[in-house]
Amino acid sequence: MNFKTFIKSLFLLVSLVLVSCASRKDIAYLQNVDSLGNNKETLNYEPKLQFDDLLSIIVSADQPELTIPFNMPQIQGNYQINENQDGIKTYLIDAYGFIEFPVVGKIKLAGLSRSEAVTKLQTAVKEYITNPTINLRILNYKVTVLGEVLKPGSFKINSERITLLEAISQAGDLTIYGKRDNILVIRESDGKMTYNRVDITQANFINSPFYYLSQNDVVLVEPNKTKINSSVIGPNVTTIISALSLLGTILIILTR
Repeated sequence: MNFKTFIKSLFLLVSLVLVSCASRKDIAYLQNVDSLGNNKETLNYEPKLQFDDLLSIIVSADQPELTIPFNMPQIQGNYQINENQDGIKTYLIDAYGFIEFPVVGKIKLAGLSRSEAVTKLQTAVKEYITNPTINLRILNYKVTVLGEVLKPGSFKINSERITLLEAISQAGDLTIYGKRDNILVIRESDGKMTYNRVDITQANFINSPFYYLSQNDVVLVEPNKTKINSSVIGPNVTTIISALSLLGTILIILTR
């Protein structure tokens, strides 16, 4: 093999390395969504209260003076939810699933949905107040997205309802190197950690228990083979290959 043939072979090899073979099935989300048809029913989701959840619970009634013992310290006028939750009595669900509520005492809320917890509190407070209204919010509702996304981190959720796709969007979307068919959702359920795989390239994941995220869920996006292989060779491989390609082109021109 003469020098000119060698250079041409090297140039061809470099060109093949630079060609990407990614296909739509590796990249696109919800690829078979048309096969699901139009779902006329709205998915109903409520988060279940967990250990270490921080709650805001405000009791209201027709006679506001009767609610004072339940709203300690008393909340006067309007208030605004902020990072410090100023002026709002908060309740931390302990390791056994209970909170210590004024007048009522210990009451177990862990494992209940938000509406179930409201009903339980209303029943307890009805012994002291007629027709009480309970306003309950989870103050430390957050999810964490890590791995092959543009902006990994923990995100505070104000609405108490977020989908996996919305969480990924808050993290800036997946990079081109993120595995879309094998996303790991780490979730604590009934005091136990569960590890669950989700394929967001298939639309039927909308009907899975992981379409909506629970508070404190951790979403981990793994790198695909391209990213793993490039990390083995080194971060400067693309620059080196490009330089060799340019050098090969110059040598071919000069040896004609």
